[in-house]
Amino acid sequence: MNTITSEWKSVDIFTQIKEHEQVMFCNDEKTGLKAIIAIHNTTLGPALGGCRMQPYQTVEEALFDVLHLSKGMTYKCIAADVDFGGGKAVIIGDPRKDKTPELFRAFGQFVESLNGRFYTGTDMGTTPDDFVHAMKETSCIVGVPEEYGGSGDSSVPTALGVIYGIQATNKVLWGSDDLHGKTYAIQGLGKVGLKVAERLLEEGADLYVCDINPSAIESILSYAKKLGAGVKVVQGREIYQTDADVFVPCAFGNVVNDDTVDVLKVKAIVGSANNQLLDVRHGQRLREKGILYAPDYIVNAGGLIQVADELYGSNKARVLQKTKSIYSTLLNIYAQAETENITTVEAANRFCEERLEMRSRRNNFFTRNKRPKWDVRR
Repeated sequence: MNTITSEWKSVDIFTQIKEHEQVMFCNDEKTGLKAIIAIHNTTLGPALGGCRMQPYQTVEEALFDVLHLSKGMTYKCIAADVDFGGGKAVIIGDPRKDKTPELFRAFGQFVESLNGRFYTGTDMGTTPDDFVHAMKETSCIVGVPEEYGGSGDSSVPTALGVIYGIQATNKVLWGSDDLHGKTYAIQGLGKVGLKVAERLLEEGADLYVCDINPSAIESILSYAKKLGAGVKVVQGREIYQTDADVFVPCAFGNVVNDDTVDVLKVKAIVGSANNQLLDVRHGQRLREKGILYAPDYIVNAGGLIQVADELYGSNKARVLQKTKSIYSTLLNIYAQAETENITTVEAANRFCEERLEMRSRRNNFFTRNKRPKWDVRR
């Protein structure tokens, strides 16, 4: 859960959203839907970003989350070289007990009212099947099951992107992108984290793992047993204090903060979680400690690449080929940070801002269409 300061809560709403083009509050009393859609930037095309569902304690926390996530999506789209802008949606509710088909249909109606400015799909707390219901109200949905015209499980390329990110990081630190012979501390064994863990075990790595879901722990222990591999289960905050070589956060964001940054003993951080740094100053602190940080929106772009590709007409080979670019992009970010004596976060942001400036001068095909012609389900 994000920690929101009282100062942030007291700021005028238009000051809070000043970097965003549009923020929509969605309320449907009959279904219980309470959601927020944030469109950060559509310079390069319609906003694209997932919809997560969490039992936020306050509306302020939900707004804080959606604003930061949507801005991150703008940078992620730029870094992944897809012609879309950044957006995000959050639904306030417990995904274990508050989901109904009617709720997602109501959400779909709000998405449709944006007239093609925002495309969305699964994120933390939601599944592709949830959006099958939303599709009945709008065609601006991506990442649904293949039998409904989607491109399938987006966690597959996301996990692959994390692996490429780890390989690039290992290359910089140890001169080889081999995965074996190193120890990784994986926080979160969800759709992405579990796939990353399995791949690392297959490559001969050792793991520390933690997850609040006992079945996820059982699954990775069972897989490790088949391979004869080593996995040590730790609880909660213990994951930050392991002697692993690389910390791999694959759950919630804001995990690198004042409470954790000084206890980390790893040599690098590479994971799929969004907004891993609570504040940009924590990137500087990591640099001072000699911990190499892979900017999250560079590493976790595989799923975005897949859902963006879906809107052209799904092609799995094309997605996998484009996901490979995460490796070279991250190497370039590391090199720029070293050359300019800045943090990797600053280097990544400069890279994206420069690309955005160059692309903003182009007559982008997507920005000329209220309802994109390549919407294959229209």
